Amino acid sequence: MAGLILENVSKRFGGLLAVNSLDLNVPDGQILSLIGPNGAGKTTVFNMITGVYPPSEGSISYKGNKLNDLRSNRIISRGIARTFQNIRLFKSMTVLENVQVGMHCRTNSGPVRALLKTRREKQEEKDITAKSQEILKFMGLIKHQNDYASNLAYGEQRRLEIARALATQPRILLLDEPAAGMNPKETAELMELIIKLRDTGLTIFLVEHDMRLVMGISELVVVLDYGQKIAEGTPKEIQQNEKVIEAYLGTGAKTNN
Repeated sequence: MAGLILENVSKRFGGLLAVNSLDLNVPDGQILSLIGPNGAGKTTVFNMITGVYPPSEGSISYKGNKLNDLRSNRIISRGIARTFQNIRLFKSMTVLENVQVGMHCRTNSGPVRALLKTRREKQEEKDITAKSQEILKFMGLIKHQNDYASNLAYGEQRRLEIARALATQPRILLLDEPAAGMNPKETAELMELIIKLRDTGLTIFLVEHDMRLVMGISELVVVLDYGQKIAEGTPKEIQQNEKVIEAYLGTGAKTNN
């Protein structure tokens, strides 16, 4: 069953056609990777899905609900969360506080209760702390909960950004180049983590340049070139696709499993 659906989606920036008539279904409970050369339009696709800017044409929907005209905060409340190419943490806040911020969209307390510190407000704060700590345990970061985010190692900062996204209680998680800047050990750990997240029932939509990661964990792969979809299929099918080899993977792709 397809949860996230893009139909004939295009994005123009002046005279530049960044995404061209893209049709895409992201099946529930699977890992789908979107790959392609630099400038192929991958992050633009993510930005349209998450309300950073609207598509010029076409329709984006999730669970039958159209997303085109919604702001980012409304899209998050529909169960779609994302991370970014460049880490965007609150580095002067603690690890725990970063995750608590992510949970803000699911809180019920208004400004009056927050100001007066009502019993309900205090209980909600306890619940947020407990849930945030559960996420940090899952992500292997609980020992750092009182450390400043800026003091984490690079790979741990990547994990924290994913933890903050998880705090919004998403049903689908968009990861934009999560392995960027990671060493081989960190990348291997990230692969295990993404599979672990999928196994909890999350849908994972991934943009990534690391082909070992993509081919190692993806169930489906979609390839963009100059904003247009040129291939879609299993990792094995993509590795054997001549258009993909020419556009992106290189002549050795058939043998690099």
